[in-house]
Amino acid sequence: MIGRGRAAARQPALRAGVDLRRTDGRGPEIPASRPVEVGRTRLIVAGIVFAFGFLAVAGRLVDTMVIGPAMVEAKQPRDVVAATAAREDIVDRNGLLLATSVVTKSLYANPSEIQNVESATARLLSVLPHLDADDIRKRLSLDRQFIWLERNLTPAQYLAVHRLGVPGFYFLDEPRRIYPQGSLTSHVVGFTDVDGHGLSGVEQSFDEFLMSDQGPLVLSIDLRVQHILREELARGAEEFDAIGASGVVMDVHTGEVLAMVSLPDFDPNRPAEADEISRFNRNTLGVYEMGSVFKVFNTAMMLEYGLATPASVFDASRPLQIGRFTIRDFHGKWRPLNVAEILVHSSNIGSALMARVAGAERQREFMRALGMLERSPIELPEVGAPIVPDPWRDINVMTIAFGHGLAVSPLQTVSGYAAMANGGTLVPATIVRQDDPEAIEGRRVISEDVSDTMRRLMRLVVTESYGRANAEGYLVGGKTGTAEKPAGRSGYNRDARLSSFIGVFPMTDPRYVVLATLDEPKGNASTYGFATGGWVSAPIVSRVVSRIGPMLGVMPVEEESPETRAAMQLAVAVQ
Repeated sequence: MIGRGRAAARQPALRAGVDLRRTDGRGPEIPASRPVEVGRTRLIVAGIVFAFGFLAVAGRLVDTMVIGPAMVEAKQPRDVVAATAAREDIVDRNGLLLATSVVTKSLYANPSEIQNVESATARLLSVLPHLDADDIRKRLSLDRQFIWLERNLTPAQYLAVHRLGVPGFYFLDEPRRIYPQGSLTSHVVGFTDVDGHGLSGVEQSFDEFLMSDQGPLVLSIDLRVQHILREELARGAEEFDAIGASGVVMDVHTGEVLAMVSLPDFDPNRPAEADEISRFNRNTLGVYEMGSVFKVFNTAMMLEYGLATPASVFDASRPLQIGRFTIRDFHGKWRPLNVAEILVHSSNIGSALMARVAGAERQREFMRALGMLERSPIELPEVGAPIVPDPWRDINVMTIAFGHGLAVSPLQTVSGYAAMANGGTLVPATIVRQDDPEAIEGRRVISEDVSDTMRRLMRLVVTESYGRANAEGYLVGGKTGTAEKPAGRSGYNRDARLSSFIGVFPMTDPRYVVLATLDEPKGNASTYGFATGGWVSAPIVSRVVSRIGPMLGVMPVEEESPETRAAMQLAVAVQ
């Protein structure tokens, strides 16, 4: 009762906050309200501390994410800032990746913050030893706030430099262009500089499109066909010790280039390591006297102008003497030959006689219609201009008939063959996938009847003379070409040849044209020492056709069936 009374007596005072003293000698008695006030004060202080902490973190984030990059951007040259923009992918016709961009770290420095140039240089070279010490030392001594030290570091390089902790060294995220297929498509895709600007191939010709955020650039290239063509060309070049090789596969109806290979090639991921020869696109930039493959054009010209039929006869029994020039046959029959035989036996004499009947004006008109007197329209920057005779004399008329005296690119020749086989229409060569074939515009160069005759003649060339080009079931037709390379004013180098075969298949319903060329091949035991197009290049086309035919949906046929023989029959005797 006593205790309860004292407590009861004390309650009003507690509620009033009166400072009561202890009476038991143990010091003052703390009022009950004091712990609550202390706790509240501590919470307020802690809240203020946390608030300042969050503000500091937020400020740092703003500085890092907004102000910092803005300051860096302000310090950088304008083209460096632009280089960070996204660049679209490049893909093949089936969507397989040919070129893409990944984000990498690039190293730059603020020289005004470098405390010891010698030490900073030495430490940097300890992890990036390929850099030039004098150059780095010089740049770190510049009176500037921004200098590049190394672009597009690998992850390992980035970590190594980061661990150095050198004041004044900074990193910037930058896109780096990479090419997953390496050298396989190097001459078609090309490459960019370190700032992401296209320097060759479609990277250069479509530079603006690739920076315009319109989606990937879809090429006409089929990686499967590209791989096969490159593999077979490399095999042929090695077998015959050629200094180079080139090849093209084209759709005869759309002009789409499904494969384009030029050897030697290079790795576009490391373009600086490639020499000039490796970066040279033989198919488009190179212009050559293509040799006897031109005899197909010469024959079509005669038929189109009504100057001859396959049965017309020309006297190829002896060489032609034109001033100081003599035109001979490599393996002459030394007898009168009809037009079909002139093509089948590849007679220079017969071809020259035919062209002389046509004359310079008609020949020049026909070559212009075939696109042989102007650059190929292919969407690549590396396109060579034809070397055209001026004046166009009688001797030029006769030598052009068998592929000398007019230098064109191999791609132009392929386009011409497509026109010979597709019904007579020259379709512009393109490296971009054509999704609407009906919208493709071409120009007629020969009639459908002449094209039909040329298909039969080209098939006859393979069955009667160059069986090594045949691919069983695919009815290959075409023509060889072996051109001696010019040797300046001294004429031609008999030991340096450009050996080619151009094949079209299937000749009953042509769909694709295939070119294979070896540069300066050497004959061996398997060819009895010969290095002509029929011996070294025709087998390459045969292997390519046999491999790509099935994957392109071309159904093989029975070559000796009555239907096939009737479709390829030509009403003229060939001996």
